[in-house]
Amino acid sequence: MRHWLKTLFILPALAVLLAACGEGGQEALPPERMLTVLAGSELKDVEPLLPKLEAETGIRLKFEYSGTLDGVERLQAGEAFDAAWFSHAKYLMLDPTTHAKVKASEKIMLSPVVLGVKESKFKALGWDKNPDLTWKDIAQAAASGQFSYAMTNPTSSNTGFSALMGVAAAFAGKADALTEQDVAQLDLTGLFKGLKLTAGSSGWLAERYLAEADRLDGMINYESVLLGLNAGAPNLAPLKDKLHLVYPRDGIVTADYPLLLLNDAKRAAYDKVVAWLKSPATQQALMNDTRRRPVNPTVVPAKGLFPDALLSELPFPNRIEVVNKLLFSYLNDQRRPAHAFFVLDISGSMEGERLQGLRAALTSLAGGDTSLTGRFARFQNRERISLIPFSSGVEQDLLLAADMGKSEPENDKTLNQIRSYAGQLGVRGGTALYDAVAEAYRQAALAMQADPQRYYTIVAMTDGESNTGMTLEEFKRFHASLPPDVRQVRVFTVLFGDGDPAEMKTLAELTGGHMFDSRKTSLSRMFKSIRGYQ
Repeated sequence: MRHWLKTLFILPALAVLLAACGEGGQEALPPERMLTVLAGSELKDVEPLLPKLEAETGIRLKFEYSGTLDGVERLQAGEAFDAAWFSHAKYLMLDPTTHAKVKASEKIMLSPVVLGVKESKFKALGWDKNPDLTWKDIAQAAASGQFSYAMTNPTSSNTGFSALMGVAAAFAGKADALTEQDVAQLDLTGLFKGLKLTAGSSGWLAERYLAEADRLDGMINYESVLLGLNAGAPNLAPLKDKLHLVYPRDGIVTADYPLLLLNDAKRAAYDKVVAWLKSPATQQALMNDTRRRPVNPTVVPAKGLFPDALLSELPFPNRIEVVNKLLFSYLNDQRRPAHAFFVLDISGSMEGERLQGLRAALTSLAGGDTSLTGRFARFQNRERISLIPFSSGVEQDLLLAADMGKSEPENDKTLNQIRSYAGQLGVRGGTALYDAVAEAYRQAALAMQADPQRYYTIVAMTDGESNTGMTLEEFKRFHASLPPDVRQVRVFTVLFGDGDPAEMKTLAELTGGHMFDSRKTSLSRMFKSIRGYQ
C-alpha cells in the first residue's frame, strides 16, 4: 500500500485517539475532575506526586507557573483559574480584588526563609560562638565587607519577598505589623551591601550559587532549598563547603504554601485534593521529597531532617500600601544601585512588528507600563541605563547613557528621554551581535573602575543569527581575556524571532547569565522578567 494511502486510514484513527486524550496524550477527564492551578515555579518539585494524586483521588491538577506579583496581576485582569498555589498568599490576600476571589484556603506545607552560611565562614566570623545571632549581626558583617551572599529579587520571587518582609520587621524591632512610617525610617543598606548575586527565581539562584560558591559566603533561600543543596540536589554538583543554616534570633518569615480555591464550582474536587495533600502518607512524601515541613501534626520528621532551631515568626504587614512601600524602598533606596546595559538589535530584519515590540519594551521600562508588575520593573532611582543599538556594527551615534535620580521628580526627564529615544529607533544593516556585546563589556569595565559598588548586568537581544563581525569563538577568547571582576558581569540573552537558540544559550551560560525565550510572549513581558535579575 502506498504511503499516502496508509495515511488516509491512519489519520481518522489518530483523530479518534487524540479526541479521547488530553494534553500530552493523557486521557481526557470531565471538567469536574480537572483543576487548573496558577502556581509558583518553586512547586515544580511537587509534579512527580501528581500522577499518584490523580490515581487515588480521580482529580487532575494542571499547573501554570507564575511569580506571586505577576499572578496577582493576572487574577486582577480576570484570568480564570480554579485554584492558586504559591509559597504564601499574603500579598494576594491583602489586595482587595484578589482577596474577593478566594473561596477557601488551606496550608499544605511549611518552609522558613533563612540564611545558609558556609561552615568555614560561619566559624571564621565567630558566629559559631554566638547563639543569639541576629539580622543586625549579619548586616554588620555585610556592611564591613566580611560577608557576601545571594538572594532573589523581592519583586520577582517569593523567597526574596519573604526575606525582605522578615528583615524589615526584625530591624524595626516591633511586635506588631509594620507601618508606612516604620518603612520610611528603615536603613537596610548595610545588609544589602553584601548582596552579590540576585535572581528572579530561587531555583536559578541555587544553581548559580553552586557555580559561583568560591566568591560567595552564603545564600538566603527556603530552608528546603538549602537542605537540598547540602544533601546533594539532583542534577546539581555537590557543595564543597556545606551550608550552616542560620535562624536569626530576631525572627524569620515562613512560607506556608496555601492552596487557594478560586472557582467555587470546583469545591468538591478542591476538598479531595486538600484531604489527599494533608494525609499522613502524602505529608511524609512531601517532607522526604521536597524537605518542606509537614502541617499535619501526626507526621513526625525524621531525626536530624530539620535543624533543631527555635523559630521566631515575625509579623507580616497587614496593609498592601505598607508592602508596596517596602518593595519600592528596596528598589529605590536600600539595595546596591544597578547599571544595566541593553544591547539592542536594530538590523534590517527588525523592520515592522519586531521594532515596534522593541520600542514598546523600552517604553514600558521607562514608566509606560503602569500595571502592578510594570511599576516594579521600571527603571528605578539611582539606576544607570546604557543603551547600545547595533546592526552591521555598534551604532555609535545612537548610544545612550541615562542616569536616574534619587526621587520621582528628578526621574521624569530621564524617563521621557528614554521614551523619546525608543520612538526614534530605526532599522538598517546586518547583525553584529558579538561586536555589540563586546562593546558592552568594554563600557562596563570603564564604569566598574569609576564606580565598583554598582551591580552590573548586560541584556542582549537579536532577532537573527549574528552574520557579521566577531564570531562566537572569537567572542569566547575576548571574554576569557577580560579581568576577573569584569568577567563576572552576566549576559542575559533574549531569543527573539529567528535567533539561534544554541548560540544564545551558549552566550548566556558562558557569562553566568540566562536565556529568555520571547517567541511565545511579548518582548515587553520578557524585559520585565529580566528585571528580576538586575
